[in-house]
Amino acid sequence: MKIDAHHHLWDLQSVQYPWLMAEGVERFFGDPSPIQRNYLIDEFRRSAGQHGITGSVHIQVGAADPMAEAEWVQQVADATPDWPLVQVAFADLTGPDLGDHLDRLQQLPSLRGIRQIIGRAPGEDAQTGTNALLADPKFRAGLQELAHRGLSFDLQLIPELMADTARVLAVVPDLKVALCHAGSPHDRSSAGLARWADQLRPLSDLPNVTCKLSGLGMFDHAWTPASIAPIVTTCLEQFGQERVIYGSNFPVDSLYSDYATLYTGMEGLVPADWHSAVFGSNAAAFYRSNG
Repeated sequence: MKIDAHHHLWDLQSVQYPWLMAEGVERFFGDPSPIQRNYLIDEFRRSAGQHGITGSVHIQVGAADPMAEAEWVQQVADATPDWPLVQVAFADLTGPDLGDHLDRLQQLPSLRGIRQIIGRAPGEDAQTGTNALLADPKFRAGLQELAHRGLSFDLQLIPELMADTARVLAVVPDLKVALCHAGSPHDRSSAGLARWADQLRPLSDLPNVTCKLSGLGMFDHAWTPASIAPIVTTCLEQFGQERVIYGSNFPVDSLYSDYATLYTGMEGLVPADWHSAVFGSNAAAFYRSNG
């Protein structure tokens, strides 16, 4: 059993993604023009399946209509019963209609959790203001509602927000949290990685937080196994064998490598006796998937 616990799919005729289709807009992860095309389950399966992966977790990815995206993902899951596909959808945890929105989402059998991004990159965060969620009591109440419903939360943020986030999460100990992209260490200098490792500690100290080895190319477009090795090693040391899971972040990370290069590079950095946990059983337990 192997599971890719963080990837995206999109059919641009079915669901609209304004961020993806913007022309001439350079993002923190690079130029999106090579991925401004349909990326469907068959293509993903061909790439992932070559490495023994048999199921996956779809993560919401900024659709103009998040409910339409979630319903489309459910249609994909229904159409591919031989590929266990579960999903993490979007919800505004501060919204006045949160309960109704979650009620609708929970009618989808594939739903496992929610992602509302707190931080992407320092420059973009200054424009979007998403960092302010941490100080909003409605956001904390929304996290508590997820825990009450048995839903998980996918956490995307930057290292500078980790201490404040850990204080917020400490009051919701029953909420299962998946830290996306190892916490987005955007400063890849030696000093920057040392700061990130220190900033990561308050989150890794929380037993309900699991770390995803995903998206490591977004801030290092010319990455090599050697360049990401310090990140992988720190995550393994701080979270341990039972709280680290693998995700490809495809097709976004296809901007920097093919799937085989990404998977084999990550596989080589994780101790062999940890492979079954990091590449399979941890994700299966966290997301209740039988991939």
